[in-house]
Amino acid sequence: MGLLAWAMVGLAIWHFTIWLPDRHWGGIVGSLLGAIIGAVLIGLAIHGFEIPGRRATHLITTVEGIPGALIGIAVIYLIGDRRERAATGTSVGT
Repeated sequence: MGLLAWAMVGLAIWHFTIWLPDRHWGGIVGSLLGAIIGAVLIGLAIHGFEIPGRRATHLITTVEGIPGALIGIAVIYLIGDRRERAATGTSVGT
């Protein structure tokens, strides 16, 4: 149940990427995958790479997925932005 909670938190946070410019690596689907994978990986790392069961899942378990989702979205965004700048030949300062 903990894995489901983390994935759903990643999905919920992903909805806010509509407000960002579309520079994600893989577009909006790439940011979706980054959010879900990030939330799950950080949630697993917090719990010692064990998935909490039904009785061990609490409200705080869902909150643990928020930083991972944000990190995952940021990584995918930065990769996409770097690739876009490399393709157009512009530097970061211009």
